[in-house]
Amino acid sequence: MENSKLYLGYAGHCLAKESEAIRGGRKQHIKFKALWGLIEHPTQGLILFDTGYTNRFYQATSSYPNKIYAKITKVSIDQSREAKTQLIAHGIMPASIKHIFISHFHADHIAGLKDFPNATLHASKKAIKQLNRIPKVLGFTKGILKDLLPKDYMERTSVIETSIKTNIPELGEVYDLFGDGHLIAVPLPGHAAGQMGLVISTKKQTYFLIADACWLKETYQKGTLPNPIVRLFFHSWKDFKNSLTRLRKYHEKYPETIIIPTHCSETTDALVLKKIDLDVL
Repeated sequence: MENSKLYLGYAGHCLAKESEAIRGGRKQHIKFKALWGLIEHPTQGLILFDTGYTNRFYQATSSYPNKIYAKITKVSIDQSREAKTQLIAHGIMPASIKHIFISHFHADHIAGLKDFPNATLHASKKAIKQLNRIPKVLGFTKGILKDLLPKDYMERTSVIETSIKTNIPELGEVYDLFGDGHLIAVPLPGHAAGQMGLVISTKKQTYFLIADACWLKETYQKGTLPNPIVRLFFHSWKDFKNSLTRLRKYHEKYPETIIIPTHCSETTDALVLKKIDLDVL
């Protein structure tokens, strides 16, 4: 069976101080670009890894208490740069997207879900549990804006942990999403409840999309932690550090694999192309 293909793009950004992302970082704001991925699987068709922001974020945060979320994150998104718009511009209709892999339910990762009505949504059991339990009025405290979810999201959601279990020694128990070795879902909890990363091997390279398991590559390369203040927004600091330990072990074992934190521009700028092309990465 031939390899999967991958394209990476941006859909908006928010602002954060580098000194919050890593201890000892600069006090100036840096762009946390919202990365999304388009995958072409040999048998499952077109798949998205997250969706980035859409203008719906502004609607969902137009009043309190969600407005607090917008004030903290300072989001910028142009409709022409939404994932849906970019796909259509390159001849890919939203209805052709068959699956969406949701790393976690924070707004910068799922704001475009409503644009893809035919897609099965893949998320972890713990992420779904938190999403359904937290009251809508308190969702912003965990980075969750329920207005961004399709009304039928539960009917369309597939629990990742029901996939075939396998093991990567450095990472522990992982999940073969379609049972063919192409897309491996990796639990990376801490930043968010039930956060999942994704390992994908194309014809040219193996990539590990780690979402927000860390924000900048210095964290998995050197172990430089974020500023302690971010613990206020994390689901579990203990889980975050455990996930980071596993990531560092994996990086030491497989240095040739390109690890991709969603918001690390130093990593992603070299991988994101202006034109959608599934034959580059």
